[in-house]
Amino acid sequence: MNEQRFSVRRARTSDVPAIKALVEPLVQERILLGKDMVVFYEAVQEFRVAEDDEGRLVGCGALHVMWEDLAEVRTLAVDGEWLGRGVGHTLLDRLEVDARELGLSRLFCLTFEVSFFSRHGFVDMGTETVDPSVYAELVRSPDEGVAEFLDLARVKPNTLGNTRMVKRLV
Repeated sequence: MNEQRFSVRRARTSDVPAIKALVEPLVQERILLGKDMVVFYEAVQEFRVAEDDEGRLVGCGALHVMWEDLAEVRTLAVDGEWLGRGVGHTLLDRLEVDARELGLSRLFCLTFEVSFFSRHGFVDMGTETVDPSVYAELVRSPDEGVAEFLDLARVKPNTLGNTRMVKRLV
């Protein structure tokens, strides 16, 4: 049997049902938080998708800008049949390229997959904080990812067992 290959591209609105289907098993396992379809459509421009040589989506990931120098890697998911074949690594690498093109210098993620992100240069951010003036602006955001980055008490139930990680882009 020939090894199937995959490619990464910008997501399209027509990909949203397949993105939701990729994410749903991870929601069931409580690895990712569930999102309504409308949220995926609203954020489709943040997504990159991996598709196999038959055009089937086998992975996805999003880059959500949070501040002038900071973005969150979100919703990184790979089809179970494609785990261990470089899909997640390739998607994360592409999101890092996107971040650099946007002029960002830090990436954040909230994850159970610490070893995966560590292999890509992410480190546990521990008690790292932002400048008080930036904090005052970020705390106004209704976005849950921003609240998770700031480690706000209201999102603690969502973050139990997760690790807040950050990577400085050079």
